[in-house]
Amino acid sequence: MATAAAPAYVAPPPLEGSARVWGTIALSAATFMNVLDSSIANVSLPAISGDLGVSTTQGTWVITSFAVANAIAVPLTGFMTQRFGQVRLFMASVILFMISSLLCGLAPNMTTLIAFRALQGFVAGPMIPLSQTLLLSSYPRAKAGLAMAMWSMTTLVAPVMGPLLGGWITDNISWPWIFYINIPVGIVAAAITWALYRDRESTTRKVPIDAIGLALLVLWVGAMQLMLDKGKELDWFHSPEIITMAVVAVVGFAFFLIWELTDKHPVVDLSLFKRRNFWSGAVATAVAYGLFFGNVVLLPLWLQQWMGYTATQAGMIMAPVGLLAIFFSPVVGLTVSKIDPRRYATFSFLVFALVLWMRSNFNTQADFVTIIIPTIIQGIAMAFFFIPLVTITLSGLTPDRIPAASGLSNFLRITAGAMGTSITTTLWENRAALHHSQLAESVNLGNGAATSAMNGLASSGLNNEQVLDQINRLVDQQSFMLAANDIFYASAILFLLLIPLVWLARPQKGGAGGDAAAGAH
Repeated sequence: MATAAAPAYVAPPPLEGSARVWGTIALSAATFMNVLDSSIANVSLPAISGDLGVSTTQGTWVITSFAVANAIAVPLTGFMTQRFGQVRLFMASVILFMISSLLCGLAPNMTTLIAFRALQGFVAGPMIPLSQTLLLSSYPRAKAGLAMAMWSMTTLVAPVMGPLLGGWITDNISWPWIFYINIPVGIVAAAITWALYRDRESTTRKVPIDAIGLALLVLWVGAMQLMLDKGKELDWFHSPEIITMAVVAVVGFAFFLIWELTDKHPVVDLSLFKRRNFWSGAVATAVAYGLFFGNVVLLPLWLQQWMGYTATQAGMIMAPVGLLAIFFSPVVGLTVSKIDPRRYATFSFLVFALVLWMRSNFNTQADFVTIIIPTIIQGIAMAFFFIPLVTITLSGLTPDRIPAASGLSNFLRITAGAMGTSITTTLWENRAALHHSQLAESVNLGNGAATSAMNGLASSGLNNEQVLDQINRLVDQQSFMLAANDIFYASAILFLLLIPLVWLARPQKGGAGGDAAAGAH
């Protein structure tokens, strides 16, 4: 093992021929497995919640526990790489991911599943950054763009496959298999990676770990997420438990800021926020991703609970989001150095706003084609989203600061995704309750439409109680549809309000522009 005084690390030569092809396949497979797991559970939530006897609101913890643990682990990648080496850490991440996937599938109750999903998210943290690093080391510098384009394809195909695969498995086998399928993929990825990369290990050295900073990070992020997830269930700030978690989150965050700004080896380099390009790009990315991910969770929940869609059908609605993204992403990657990335990001936010505005006009009579068209268009927004914003965020940084900047911006993005899920599902239920009370007031004998509907149901042979149950079901369906429309519309407005934030940045030519692709996703 090298010491702190070891000579500078000399990167191994690029791989050649079939070795490079197999290396690309193995690293992409690991990335695919990881990204797939962030979306595969979305359409399976109703089945998982029903099987384990909890509400779908509690079921969203399956998504948020993975995301929060993953967010906490990402900033640690730099430290762990120096301590253990890139290849060993990547191998450990893949193997532990397979083991935690097996445990998720075997989970007997929701509490255990959430714990194993958190473990799965944590061990997955280093996998994506290191797959990028190892892939770039496999290609000559002149072909780095090709390497990252191929890697980006994987991260775009996985969200397409996730809902489709998750829906099909849930309907035709059983939900635990959405986790078991990681095992054969992981075995192939680990075997090929070890065969090709074991002699290409990076040098290691003993570096101090900011244990207090890490503990404070886990404390405030965990308390904040628990508050968001349990708020609806415990009636928010009427509950001493929620107030306690809110205080812990705020105080923990304050201590975290003070500690990280004064420690010699901080786990998170907060000095990056002194750079306008970094904070404007990172905040725009995080808020936009939180909005995007919250709506990605909401749509299949609405379709399955209130529109009569199966998990497979909901997956088919969500899947086309990657079609146009796969087509346009290489174009964006090749031209982002020539065209102001702020223009691309602005275009992305405008398309997201258009898509969400279209969804805000859905009604309970909307057919499959009407619902799927905005999803297809959304692929354009995704293509123009990640690469330009990462280019803005990392522009002007020296190469030695890019890993820390990429880790911090990814931490913000993933945390925002988890918060977006919790906030969206909570707002959805709150708005539905409001709409339900308003609609219920109009269901009376003085309302001609209500009286006609009740008479029609009664004439079909239903008794009074059954008629009222049917009417209540219709009111519920309308309430949740109107609540979803409210959230889609508000999200569209927020995307438009994010555009000025992007234009606060001043992208610099050169600098990190060429390295920015390595931090994408």
